[in-house]
Amino acid sequence: MNYAEDSGRKNLTLVTEFILMGLSNHRELKVPLFFIYLFIYSMTLLWNLLIIIITLDPALHTPMYFFLRVLSFLEICYISVTIPKMLVNFLSDDKTISYTGCAAQMFFMLFLGITECLLLATMAYDRYVAICNPLRYRIIMNRKLCLSLAILSWFGGNMLALTQAIWVFHLPFCGSNQINYFFCDIPPLIKLACSDTSIYELQLFTITMLCNFTPFCLILVSYVVIISTILKMASAEGRQKAFSTCSSHLIVVTLYYGSSCLIYLRPKSMNTLESSKVLGLVYTTITPILNPIIYSLRNKEVKEALRRLFRCGLKIY
Repeated sequence: MNYAEDSGRKNLTLVTEFILMGLSNHRELKVPLFFIYLFIYSMTLLWNLLIIIITLDPALHTPMYFFLRVLSFLEICYISVTIPKMLVNFLSDDKTISYTGCAAQMFFMLFLGITECLLLATMAYDRYVAICNPLRYRIIMNRKLCLSLAILSWFGGNMLALTQAIWVFHLPFCGSNQINYFFCDIPPLIKLACSDTSIYELQLFTITMLCNFTPFCLILVSYVVIISTILKMASAEGRQKAFSTCSSHLIVVTLYYGSSCLIYLRPKSMNTLESSKVLGLVYTTITPILNPIIYSLRNKEVKEALRRLFRCGLKIY
């Protein structure tokens, strides 16, 4: 680098805050979107809190419902990282977020997202043991192991998210501070870096594959064995019950991994600004609200516990 280039770089001002542009080009959509997302946020909190309360029912004190309770808590945290700030930005002219606030938002998004990937793999292992080794299920999936697996999911998510956040915020941001997105996510953020990001993009791809592809492969292998075991069952009723306990988890896995891969593993030729925004809105809101609905509608035990809860509430009233 020659002196002139070095001098020009020194004259650039380092970014101290960012501006979340969101739908700045579509002002007519801001008010409708505010009410739509306020409704989605409220319903997501309500459904997931309801799942947490329902799974405290003594009849549902099993490993599967313990992990479901953890998943619902994750969804509440996950959607609360982005939606409140988005709601404010829909109606406010001041769309700034501090450098520290942006780093914190991105870290918690990654932390909770990666933790969910690992937790879904843990839930697949739970279904594998329940169906392929039912006589030893209670012994293998004891309280200590369930708690350890949940803690490992949170710890793994924390470590991987911290690594990514440190990588991103070690990049120099000294040009534009306008993030053309709804929240501080990695792809739109690294576009603002005033240095070569090719090495980081390779690191991002590698760690995304590690966080998404590895747990997904474990889930896939688990379900190949599970389905093979179910098909060998002599009882049609037993096969139906086994498929029923797995179907909810499979739908959630498909929704979560499908949407996350569309966000982070798409080819650059498909990575248009408008499509990224649409996928970002779907990814951050649709899966958190659908998960508890899927589990409650497709699970007889959850529906029965919900009826008991309502009957108890009516008696108190």
